[in-house]
Amino acid sequence: MITSAMSNDQPLKWTKRKAADVYPFLETYIARKEQAIAEIEQVVARYEKKRLMEDRAYQAMSPLRRMISGKKPDHHLAVEYIHYVKKPMEQVKRLRAEVEQAKAILTQSQPHDDVHVPEDLGS
Repeated sequence: MITSAMSNDQPLKWTKRKAADVYPFLETYIARKEQAIAEIEQVVARYEKKRLMEDRAYQAMSPLRRMISGKKPDHHLAVEYIHYVKKPMEQVKRLRAEVEQAKAILTQSQPHDDVHVPEDLGS
């Protein structure tokens, strides 16, 4: 489930529908997006916890052992950060924008209005 949420980088296709047609699906859509957000945030939190534990373990080593074992180069850490934190959090930001738009449709539109909705919502 999380891999599909993280690999979905292409922009959504939007269609125009009557608000009354999509009202029944909005709550499910919002819940699904919020679940994806929570899963991504859990992945990021697990990575950050793992990195913190690795750093603490490295700092707890004796100086001789630290010299022998070495630590990951900073550029490796930067690439890991981008892959495990920055890009997923950008996706969370996009998902939150979609949720806010869906909530706006739910609260601000009248049943007879035409609204733009993602294709996966109205089908």
